[in-house]
Amino acid sequence: MTARTTFLLTTVVAMSLFAIAATSSVVLAQQGTTAACSSDVDAHCAGTRGESRAACIKLRFKDFSLACQLALVKARAVRKACRADVKKNCADIKPGGGRIEACLKDHFADVSDPCKETISQAAGKS
Repeated sequence: MTARTTFLLTTVVAMSLFAIAATSSVVLAQQGTTAACSSDVDAHCAGTRGESRAACIKLRFKDFSLACQLALVKARAVRKACRADVKKNCADIKPGGGRIEACLKDHFADVSDPCKETISQAAGKS
């Protein structure tokens, strides 16, 4: 496996909590967020689930830490860039529990270049 392939596969795994599933923000809210956001979501949106949590995250976004805000913005960019890849390669996979991310990893060779590029940029690589 080449270093580039290893990096890209690692990036996909790292982005799993970002819900690269390209589904609605509800999935992001249901799965929780990265370590950068878990304390912010707990502090500002405690007791919310599903659509309520997604709405709370949108409403309270400015109250979250800069690291969390950045993570959420990157997640949204990845979801948008990879939406078609998820529909094409993982349409029969139920979102949640990292299943979409595992599917994309399994089909990584079939993922579009824009999706791969956005994942790479979100991971801080150009």
